[in-house]
Amino acid sequence: MSTPKTIAVLTGGGDVPGLNPCIKTLTHEAVDAGMRVIGIRRGWGGLLHYDRERPESFDANLIHLDKQITRTIDRTGGTFLHTSRTNPSNVVRESAPSFLTGDLPDGEGPFDLTDHILKNLEALGIDALIPIGGDDTLSFGERVHREGFPVIAIPKTMDNDVFGTDYCIGFSTAVTRSVDFIHQLRTSTGSHERIAVIELFGRYCGETSLVSAYLAGADRALISEVPFDVERLAGFLLEDKRENPSHYAMVTISEGARMVGGEMQLSGRADAYGHRKLGGIGLETGERLKEITGEKIIFQRLSYLMRSGTPDALDLMVAVNFADMAIRLALRGHSGRLVSLSQGTYTDVPLSTITEGQKRVDVGELYDEERYRPRVRHVAGKPMFLY
Repeated sequence: MSTPKTIAVLTGGGDVPGLNPCIKTLTHEAVDAGMRVIGIRRGWGGLLHYDRERPESFDANLIHLDKQITRTIDRTGGTFLHTSRTNPSNVVRESAPSFLTGDLPDGEGPFDLTDHILKNLEALGIDALIPIGGDDTLSFGERVHREGFPVIAIPKTMDNDVFGTDYCIGFSTAVTRSVDFIHQLRTSTGSHERIAVIELFGRYCGETSLVSAYLAGADRALISEVPFDVERLAGFLLEDKRENPSHYAMVTISEGARMVGGEMQLSGRADAYGHRKLGGIGLETGERLKEITGEKIIFQRLSYLMRSGTPDALDLMVAVNFADMAIRLALRGHSGRLVSLSQGTYTDVPLSTITEGQKRVDVGELYDEERYRPRVRHVAGKPMFLY
């Protein structure tokens, strides 16, 4: 592509600390390069609900970004542009904009409204699009790129599971928050001589549970990749409690973890990506441990506390540098790229890389699947976060 005159940025999926610094840097670097910047509200939802036949639709779904508007947004967490899990290629009738429903085929869907997105991008005069998101958000960005529209993607997710990069914005802060809360929970767990079960985000990748347990010194860690035997776990935790002078034990658990022979704990209706709400395995595990051991259990689901507040220094640095890289790629006329970190080095890879594999915990190198705990077999030669 030629050097763009107008770029657009959006944030999709779950919010993480670091999004606002990324948006600010993108805006400032683009403005300094003479480009116009449009912010898309609520992820892909802003483009989906923008009605190009109604000028007043702009303010509800988009915003012109400049240095003044974004001057202080890096001081807060979350995303100034708001977010959603909208996937325009998979929209059910009840979620479609009212001005489009008359043109939809019969039935409840889902419907592929990608063509509407492409027409809106053209009508808005956007030359290049920069989506910031995880697998779901970026997978539609890759679709838009395949349709011929210039896209440069930035990876973010607390689970750190976007294939093609060792690191995603939000992971360090999520781990930092988790380690802090695990240590704080030692107060009540130790005072009452109990077993604590701490559930962390992590659908298919257990990296957050594993690394948090590793750094906080939790006794055991259950991850999405390895089904666990709750009776064996109970035996280990009783042993850990006996050997602890303060008579307590702690285990972290990924929300996507499952017992041997069981399934992930899902509830509610599927979202636009086909995902149902995850969570509950920690509570079930706590109840089973109580039945097996006779011990009193403290169950704590950290949930949104992991993604709340301002970013730590590492996420701030990565967010700013990813944004700088994305703008430089755009200025050089590149598209279809994912900015990434590989072995501690900033680089970029084809955006299609995200569809070529799944990023999961290297169980053989980092986990003891017999005793349910972190076990880093080789540190030398590994990147900072061991991934």
